[in-house]
Amino acid sequence: MTTFVDTNVLAYAFDRTDADKQAIASAQLEALWFDRSGVLSTQILQEFYAVATHQLKLAMTPAEARQVVQLYAQWPVVVIEPALILTASTIHERHQVSFWDALVLQAAKVAGADRLLTEDLQHGRVIEGVRIENPFVSREAGGEPPISDG
Repeated sequence: MTTFVDTNVLAYAFDRTDADKQAIASAQLEALWFDRSGVLSTQILQEFYAVATHQLKLAMTPAEARQVVQLYAQWPVVVIEPALILTASTIHERHQVSFWDALVLQAAKVAGADRLLTEDLQHGRVIEGVRIENPFVSREAGGEPPISDG
């Protein structure tokens, strides 16, 4: 199983202000490193750097953020190209998600990902063949049943 990681999951792994989310995100990323099944895009690396160096939550220096980007650049990385942007604009329109989320979904699809780890979209929903999983949803709550949008 290939898993695409969204910026928020990557950022929470380095967020010392939320111990619960940090532990969950770190465990997810560790498992993906172990299985060699993680993938992301240039968008995610760019957003991570911006969040890590401009928000007080992470308070990383540019050098520290660069090290994380360099580390995760070892994973398969989908390069955001014009054709991907155009397809994402169709997903944005068809599925009523933000353009940026559509771009993440299209990158996940291009990468052959079965699932997308994010807290930004509806847990359990399937869009363009990619199952959305919010790793921070309580296991006891069970989340929601899968909802397929094609």
